[in-house]
Amino acid sequence: MVRRGLHLLLGGVILIPYVLLIVGFVQLFADPEVPKVPVAILAAVTLVIGTVPPFLPALRALEITASRNLLDADLPDPVADPPWESRLFGAGWYVMHLLAGGVALAAIVSASPIAVMLLMRGFGAGDGWGDSVSLAPFDGVYGGWAVAVGLVLVLGVLYLIAGLGALLAKFAPLLLGPSQAELLIALETQAEEFAERNRLARELHDSVGHALTVTTLQAAAARRVLDTDPEFARRALLAVEEAGRAAMTELDHVLGVLRAGGNAPSPDASPQRTLADLPQLIDDTRAAGVLLESDVQGDLAAPPPVLSREAFRIVQEALTNAVRHAGPVPVRLVVEATPAGLDIDVSNPLPAATASGRPPRPPRPNGGRGLRGMRERVRLLRGELSAAADGDVWRVRVHLPTRDGDR
Repeated sequence: MVRRGLHLLLGGVILIPYVLLIVGFVQLFADPEVPKVPVAILAAVTLVIGTVPPFLPALRALEITASRNLLDADLPDPVADPPWESRLFGAGWYVMHLLAGGVALAAIVSASPIAVMLLMRGFGAGDGWGDSVSLAPFDGVYGGWAVAVGLVLVLGVLYLIAGLGALLAKFAPLLLGPSQAELLIALETQAEEFAERNRLARELHDSVGHALTVTTLQAAAARRVLDTDPEFARRALLAVEEAGRAAMTELDHVLGVLRAGGNAPSPDASPQRTLADLPQLIDDTRAAGVLLESDVQGDLAAPPPVLSREAFRIVQEALTNAVRHAGPVPVRLVVEATPAGLDIDVSNPLPAATASGRPPRPPRPNGGRGLRGMRERVRLLRGELSAAADGDVWRVRVHLPTRDGDR
């Protein structure tokens, strides 16, 4: 209650200059000897100066801080540039704070002296002192009644302060809390953060997952032929080294984006890979022991950067899935760049029947993080993707259209 009373007194003190200005201008307008036009101009300027501060974000931030500390109101941290709807509510709170504080201050100033005088009368302190002072409407109250009335006045002021403090605490979240426009901005920011997290998760899954798949295959092959074919084992270990180095580069890029706190990479972040790196990806995949047949048509430098980056990741993930799920089977890759966009086709035979005689289940068209990541990339670029079994062949087809404004 003490802190709420202090909050009310702050509002009452801030209200005093406004009251003095209003009284002063009323007296000036009432004086027939004072010219009205200069006074009206001065009043208009004063009105503008007095009404602008409640709409400022800094004052709203101060009110939020004071309300949290003195009223125990549950309020979020103020934003640097709130929308005008929030500023309007903040101005309404400012007026409410000043009016409630003015009422509390007026009650304290008017009732406190009377209550003290009545208590002194009732207890006989300073007999005869203050008899000439008017305590209307309690001039004829003495003795026990004076004590009772004085205590009632004190309790009344305390209850008034407590009630006004509770009222302000109740309205603080409504007027100083986030408005609908502010909530919408917060939701949009949160959605952007979630989208960025998903993008980074896709980057890590596609790049590091591909490198780990290649590393696993090469390490397994090197282990099998270590004694019989040391030269092949040496080449396999070299491929493992290169795949690990590429994974570190990709990881450095993602961490650079995280350090930058946004979509723009930090200065020390590695550049993202594009279709210009597709020949290297094909060579790395073949070095992993995959029988990869590639057919690249068109100018891979023509697509916009965003299309080129996402297309590279899609090809990388499609090849990784083929190696991971189908095993040592031939894979065919077709990439065609046209003015209308990019077409990607990755196909591989489905695995042979298992030892039990039952054919293995093909990859799930709607399951798995890899396919889900590819679908998210294609959806963001407003393209088309199909991933399904075509007879005894698993085929992934992607079309990414070129649109104006792609960067």
